[in-house]
Amino acid sequence: MHLHPDRWSGALIILAVFLVAGLLLSRLLKRMILLVVERDRDNRLDRMSIAFLSKVASAFVWIMVLMLYAHMIPALDKLATALLASVSVASVVFGLAAQSTLSNFVAGFSLIFYRPFRLGDKLQINAPGGVETGIVEDVSLGYTMLKTYDNRRVIISNSSISSSTMINLSAKEQRTMAMIPISIGYDSDIDKARALILEIAAGLPEIEEVVSCPVTNLGASSVDFSLRVWCADSGVAAGVKNTVFEAVKKRFDAAGIEIPYAYQNVLIKEVPKSADQEQQDKTE
Repeated sequence: MHLHPDRWSGALIILAVFLVAGLLLSRLLKRMILLVVERDRDNRLDRMSIAFLSKVASAFVWIMVLMLYAHMIPALDKLATALLASVSVASVVFGLAAQSTLSNFVAGFSLIFYRPFRLGDKLQINAPGGVETGIVEDVSLGYTMLKTYDNRRVIISNSSISSSTMINLSAKEQRTMAMIPISIGYDSDIDKARALILEIAAGLPEIEEVVSCPVTNLGASSVDFSLRVWCADSGVAAGVKNTVFEAVKKRFDAAGIEIPYAYQNVLIKEVPKSADQEQQDKTE
């Protein structure tokens, strides 16, 4: 039985053959890349680069399969020839329509080339909902995915992440200084409050080193300290901050040290007279 590419039946059969061939080539390519990664026991290959390039190679395989199929089918080949006649207009339209997609694709290559971060690094970035901190889980052709501490997935376009300012919390030294603000009232003893704060910090196992606790500001209704301690990493530093707040509140309450809160003093210069007092003044 001969296949006729100019007939619908033949074109569909050839399409099925090309789809199977594309699936086999794509899986073979991924298997080869997986074998290369498994043999790299010294971690000389960047996992993020390998994952990104494998996606690019898979997309290239499918583009080649579709191009060969279009070349074999006369109807599609004629259509492609006709479209080439207006390639300038088509390229402009396609470029405008896919501007953001192409920008993300090119930005992905810049992330792979310059490598500001790798898979598994902890990043702190500015997202529309505020500052987000997460671990780089995947870098695809258009987007980068971060996994946050509460198992949310923050998905950012490659063009946005490549043009924004980020903090790589996993780069080189992971030791982080936590700067914890603590305030007391003006009537409280500064030395006593500082001694209690330093005692609390010294007793926490999560704190590696206590640096200092200076007075940093004399506010409108408070004396402000800044407890500065070293922690193993940013995650531990965030937890230590909450632990210190709770411990300081309990110790300050027991020691009679005031933690100020917002309040206002109202000064009354003259109390208005009541109606009875006015009548009495007139009678007198």
